Amino acid sequence: MADKSSLNKRLISSSLILTLVAVVIFYSPNWLFSLLASAMIGCALWEFFDLAQKKGIFVYKYFGILIGMLIPVILYFQSGVEGYFAVEPLFIVIACLFTFVLLFIRRENSQALSSISVTMFGLLYIAWFFSFFIKLKFLPQGSLLVVFLILVTKMGDVGAYFVGRSIGRHSLIPRISPNKTVEGTIGGLIASVATALMSRLYLPNYSFWHLLTLGILLGMLAQVGDLAESLIKRDCNVKDAGDNISGFGGMLDVIDSLLFTTPICYFYIKVLIK
Repeated sequence: MADKSSLNKRLISSSLILTLVAVVIFYSPNWLFSLLASAMIGCALWEFFDLAQKKGIFVYKYFGILIGMLIPVILYFQSGVEGYFAVEPLFIVIACLFTFVLLFIRRENSQALSSISVTMFGLLYIAWFFSFFIKLKFLPQGSLLVVFLILVTKMGDVGAYFVGRSIGRHSLIPRISPNKTVEGTIGGLIASVATALMSRLYLPNYSFWHLLTLGILLGMLAQVGDLAESLIKRDCNVKDAGDNISGFGGMLDVIDSLLFTTPICYFYIKVLIK
């Protein structure tokens, strides 16, 4: 009964999230799409820094969240401008410098290495990786590519969940995530590949081989992203990163599988698909 209740909550939350995302992608201006990405990054960073604080690591939480939320905003103003200079890496370097300055003026010198490492890792892992959605949106057929990325990634999550629940027998990496199985992982990869191939219905200019490659690549990276967050949560002795989204946990639990697939998808399309 508890499993059924949890599944119902997931389905309801998924429906609401997908409806909101679809409206923002197709019927809203790009600035609103960028603000939504910024808000999601802010929520995920809040949860990530909370996990660090539970481990006893000092972080400049509000400073890190502010910088992280500014990255997609900066990308919005740059994307679509011909020959623009990619300033977001410079922005992250400046954030690193300011973090050191804040640590200089802090009376307590302990945990300096942990503080700067966790702060910068949060900005890279969550804010910068997720902000590649903005760059993807500004490519030709950008709205459809964003849909493609979300569907291929999240259908892998769905496939892994249901296959793992129904026929999962062999644990994948029990010390990191005891509920993930080899069967579920294979099912998730198959679901991602199938979703990618069916995307020719709305991406006819993309070849079968490119879609197949992206399906395999994104399907594997989605699993890695999910395991990466599980590793962090296991280290912090928590089940979910937050409790803001019914059936899922927190924002970081929702976007974890997208954090690696988003930049890789962008670079694959930008570099390999003409």
